[in-house]
Amino acid sequence: MKNSIYSEEHRIFRDAFRKFIAREVAPHLGAWEEEGTVPRHMWTRMGEQGFLCPWVDEAYGGLSADFAYSIIINEELGKIGAQGFMVGLHSDIVAPYINSLGTEPQKKKWLPGAVTGEILMAVAMTEPNAGSDLQGIRTKAVKDGNNWVINGQKTFISLGENCDLVIVACITDPDAPNPSKGMSLIVVEDGTKGFSKGPRLKKMGMKMSDTNELIFEDCRVPLDHLLGTENMGFAYLIQQLQRERLICSIYAQTASEAMLEMTVKYCQEREAFGVPIGRLQHNTFKLAEMATEVDIGRNYLDSLLTRHMEKKAIMKEVSMAKWWLAETANRIAYTCVQLHGGYGYMEEYPICRWYRDVRVMAIFAGTTEIMKQIIGKKIGF
Repeated sequence: MKNSIYSEEHRIFRDAFRKFIAREVAPHLGAWEEEGTVPRHMWTRMGEQGFLCPWVDEAYGGLSADFAYSIIINEELGKIGAQGFMVGLHSDIVAPYINSLGTEPQKKKWLPGAVTGEILMAVAMTEPNAGSDLQGIRTKAVKDGNNWVINGQKTFISLGENCDLVIVACITDPDAPNPSKGMSLIVVEDGTKGFSKGPRLKKMGMKMSDTNELIFEDCRVPLDHLLGTENMGFAYLIQQLQRERLICSIYAQTASEAMLEMTVKYCQEREAFGVPIGRLQHNTFKLAEMATEVDIGRNYLDSLLTRHMEKKAIMKEVSMAKWWLAETANRIAYTCVQLHGGYGYMEEYPICRWYRDVRVMAIFAGTTEIMKQIIGKKIGF
């Protein structure tokens, strides 16, 4: 590892985590795909080993570790095709909302369970009629005595079935000049009356990730479940997107690296016309092109991870990385399946699953088109 953000302690941690997932995660990926979910005991196993939310302060049960530990966890899971485990979502996308916006009682109530895996966390933004356009959400929360009363529906919610807690984006001021000025984040716990989970959604890929609709029908939660300041929810979501898109970029980059590695090996072993297929000039060129893109992607991503850890604002660059690395992963998936030939279309070959799984990377956490809009604004349009 050449990246300067890593110390000897990081290397020891990576080695330990790599051994753990080789033993307890990788052998079960196929079964989890079939089941459409990751068993709950795996989350508590991760928590027992200190592999969930390692950045959380020791006062709440964490390790007070830096972001490099999160990078390592997400990279190593990405390398074996376990993005659907959604550890990054729980640990590095949702839990930080509680940490950065929560009151002291909220942190004490929810963060320790996030660290142990006893409280799984999800975030609910997307709605049937509001995806990339967050200002189009219709879920509303109104005050009634000591409670918020929430009505609305969310969809495509990862960890939607197994979550114990969900952060819900709601309109709390319908008279605001625009929805972004009247949106709040409210925490809803599983089992709350009026909160229900729809059937597990059937997806093209990422099948081990339980994904559901969430329904709120006169769902009453205490007023103190508000995260941060009322009507500031949209601003909070925007603030968190840099880290979220970095996590997605890690998944895309590690997917490209893994797919290239398995395809190079296949092209060295598979023969056609009396030679390994990788030696056929066209195939050699394709492999060379992919190797170049993967190397460029890794160097760019590592530079952004370093700058993020230096607490620099890199929303434009992260948007660039998110769309380019996701689209690169999709191009590489297509080419790798093609190089595998008919075997690439068979479920028994890992590249088949990778091909399905990477497709969503250009969609979730902001589509490629939204990323380009953000970049356009940042450069003056």
